[in-house]
Amino acid sequence: MSSSTRADSQALLNSPHLKSGIKKAATRLMPMLVILYFVAFLDRTNVGFAEEALSIDRGITAGAYALGAGIFFIGYAIFEIPSNLLLEKFGARVWLARIAITWGIVATAFAWVQNDTMFVILRFLLGVTEAGLFPGVIMFLAQWFPNKMRVQMFAIFYLAQPFSQMLGAPLSGGLISFGDQFTPWHGWQVMFFVEGMMAVVAGIAALFFLINSPQQAKWLSVEEKKALADVMADEQKVKESDGPKGIGAALVNWKVWYFTIIYFGLQVAVYGTTFYLPQQVGNLLGQSVGWQVGLVSAIPWAVGLFSCYYIGKYANTVRRRRTWGTWFYVITGLSILGSAWAGANGQPILGIFFITLAVASFLGCGPITWSYPTAFLSGAAAAAGIGLINSLGNLGGFVAPIMRTSINESIPTDSGAWGVVSLGVFAFLSAAMLWGTRFFSSKADALLEEEAKTATPGH
Repeated sequence: MSSSTRADSQALLNSPHLKSGIKKAATRLMPMLVILYFVAFLDRTNVGFAEEALSIDRGITAGAYALGAGIFFIGYAIFEIPSNLLLEKFGARVWLARIAITWGIVATAFAWVQNDTMFVILRFLLGVTEAGLFPGVIMFLAQWFPNKMRVQMFAIFYLAQPFSQMLGAPLSGGLISFGDQFTPWHGWQVMFFVEGMMAVVAGIAALFFLINSPQQAKWLSVEEKKALADVMADEQKVKESDGPKGIGAALVNWKVWYFTIIYFGLQVAVYGTTFYLPQQVGNLLGQSVGWQVGLVSAIPWAVGLFSCYYIGKYANTVRRRRTWGTWFYVITGLSILGSAWAGANGQPILGIFFITLAVASFLGCGPITWSYPTAFLSGAAAAAGIGLINSLGNLGGFVAPIMRTSINESIPTDSGAWGVVSLGVFAFLSAAMLWGTRFFSSKADALLEEEAKTATPGH
């Protein structure tokens, strides 16, 4: 990068109008995005609280539960890229709202599930209707915030995961207990209906709170709009000169596939842990899933809030993101192995500790991992590339429960330790590959380093 270009970039990044514009955008947009993902993560994982009850009340088998838990990601993967392309056409405001409303309707239908077949079909449809939410938000944030601030915005968005489980775990457990004691319906029916309707309401609210671009934001001044437009245009030039151009080029780009594999390993660890977390905690405590198990299950997610905050605030250089991300993946794998050992040896306190460490670690991996593809993908290539990474990467959520169940059936133990161990292997693979990015060389990374040098303390 030439000295004149570097000076221009520094002037753009140090503009007081840019800083005030970013602050306003974060304040106005991030709460709504966090709410959307909060409800989405809640609705895709609350089956963990209903697993035992569905087996008793509707005869849902362990195999059907594992298939249903994972098949969500098949529907999600098939419609991910088309959804991203439609978001680019219709705009984030309308499309993200549509996603939330339709998945909320499907989520409420779980209250009337009758058998294995209906359960699996509804899980597939939930994936179809939710497809595009996460990568759509990733694209949306990449259009609003410059790279030096993007990991911080990704981390704020990721806060929805620990919030959904920290608050959602006792909420789901509480709704089950409330429904069983005070309504004529089963508790799990009340849980599915209430949490599904939350998504519908959030989708309607998104129509009023989201803005497609800085130029459409009435709450930004003319100077703030220009500052945001200028710095994003500066980054856009680098992306266009360094990244793939068009949908086809993005789909065959080796870096896109490289980060798809990394993200796949992360999702195996995330969903292999999340889907079974209430049952694993219940087994460690020797209790059935309910209010108390819900409260204990919230502990790992509460700790995860701090890892998200720390990563978002300080991971502002390529070297720091790579080193921290690699260590977070390694700690995730080690912690998953530790939780398996604790369960096999009847150590509930150690088991909760290792589960907490695993959750806090993999929550730190996500924002860092997404900082790489958004640094070199733009336009239609971003819609396709980000959609591909998220759709195929999320197939880890399909593989994880089936792999875990199959291994436990092949090597039966009271604690199901071997199924848990299998999840940690993928975290180590992702760690090795993220560390391998040290051999990459790109203009996007060079720009990120320049941005980091101009960052003010705390940014």
